[in-house]
Amino acid sequence: VQLVESGGGLVQAGGSLRLSCAASGFTFSNYAMKWYRQAPGKERALLAVSYSGGGSTWYADSVKGRFTISRDNAKNMVNLQMNSLKPEDTAVYLCGGSGSGKAYWGQGTQVTVSS
Repeated sequence: VQLVESGGGLVQAGGSLRLSCAASGFTFSNYAMKWYRQAPGKERALLAVSYSGGGSTWYADSVKGRFTISRDNAKNMVNLQMNSLKPEDTAVYLCGGSGSGKAYWGQGTQVTVSS
């Protein structure tokens, strides 16, 4: 199983980034796919979920209206479009998948938002 994130970097406040996560080794379409972030000294926080099947999504209040999760089951990819970024969004962003009683995480990609 592999989850590999990409797209992180340095951006000014108010800017945008698009993160991608390439998944392999499991039946992607059957899994709920998630984005988390972890800032230094803080616990890992769940940001967004794309549920398998019907395409429904969930967002944490901290990112609702600014971030959009999307998935492409044909390409085994999940993306996170991040707009109106704030310095407090600075963190390592990780994708995860859960289903069939199992859960997987990637290594993460750093996002730094300068003021």
